Amino acid sequence: MNYKRIKTRKIYEEVAEALISMIKSGQLKSGDKLDSVQQLAENFQVGRSAVREALSALRAMGLVEMHQGEGTYIREFDSKMLSLPVYIAALMKKDDVKNLLEVRRILEVGAVEAAALRRTDEQLIEIKEALVQMEDASDEELGEEADLRFHMAIAKASQNELLIGLMNNVSEMMVTTMRETRRLWLYSKKSTLDRLFQEHQSIYEAIEEKDGRKAQQLTLNHLRSVEEVLMKYFSDIEK
Repeated sequence: MNYKRIKTRKIYEEVAEALISMIKSGQLKSGDKLDSVQQLAENFQVGRSAVREALSALRAMGLVEMHQGEGTYIREFDSKMLSLPVYIAALMKKDDVKNLLEVRRILEVGAVEAAALRRTDEQLIEIKEALVQMEDASDEELGEEADLRFHMAIAKASQNELLIGLMNNVSEMMVTTMRETRRLWLYSKKSTLDRLFQEHQSIYEAIEEKDGRKAQQLTLNHLRSVEEVLMKYFSDIEK
């Protein structure tokens, strides 16, 4: 028997989803001004920090805009944005994402070359298993977990304990960018999700062939693809 995994939801997610529900039902329309943070906190019976996080998430999703000294307004948006999950809040700030992707390039491009040159047969199997899990994932969360497992297995195969430690330190933030990239691709075309898998497949094959230079270039291309998707998203919601 397969049980769906229960995911703990944060208070700001509950607040954000309540506001999204009000937008969907027509209670809130484009151009409407939201109540103050204090009033919303009282209305939802939550702390002001949860309201601020919820509004930041909705802003990142392109649903609201904040005018200094005036308040927060519902903006015009593409209706498909209402279907996006509210996981974006903390990390989905353009500069934070760019900085994380820069760190990933520095760490992972080096890690994959070392992995190609030093990996054992057992470590190659571990990378392959993550790849298979990514392809067979029955839901988005399993796909995200397999994606992270793939990249962490490559770091492990580098056999550099310091590098592995550094990758572990940014792994939670990596999950967030992986999650949002996969979801934004999902809302465009299935072919781009296929492309995402193919990029991982090609990286695996280069490691299997022990071709460090090729593995480096493929990883760099993959991370550039991730950056392209996320930066396009930010450009769209800033318009």
